[in-house]
Amino acid sequence: MRWGRAPTILLSGGAALLFSLLWMPALLPVVSRLLLLPRALLSMASGSPPSQPSPASGSAYVPGSVSAAFVTCPNEKVAKEIARAVVEKRLAACVNLIPQITSIYEWKGKIEEDSEVLMMIKTQSSLVPALTDFVRSVHPYEVAEVIALPVEQGNSPYLHWVRQVTESVSDSSTALP
Repeated sequence: MRWGRAPTILLSGGAALLFSLLWMPALLPVVSRLLLLPRALLSMASGSPPSQPSPASGSAYVPGSVSAAFVTCPNEKVAKEIARAVVEKRLAACVNLIPQITSIYEWKGKIEEDSEVLMMIKTQSSLVPALTDFVRSVHPYEVAEVIALPVEQGNSPYLHWVRQVTESVSDSSTALP
């Protein structure tokens, strides 16, 4: 069996930019500030300070409480089976399947190249260990790739939805026996 990690992903356009940013966490703070720059400039021009969500309202997103997990699969059938299962078990709110990525990696001393399907899984950060355990239990690879990155910012209603959909699993996993 294969390692299942995807150090090289061949994509084009906006998807390539997204993945290059995700794979280079050191650049995220800089990119985040650059993305906010137009809003800050507009605020300065209008004379009003940039709006921030009010923590007192209870709707503020807690940075890092949601994660995007990445799993590679050998084909679409396996990816769909795992995706459906993690959503049904509420280990994830949503799974995107990105077909036809090319993975180039070393496995058992040999350079391999395979076509795979990349799963992008949105879940609560607290559920990543349970998600990882489940994926490992059903994945056909000897060593399944499961990596997760915390989401620092995003569309607040969407991030709250991810937490809401997976809340019952999170509550039961943290409940005392």
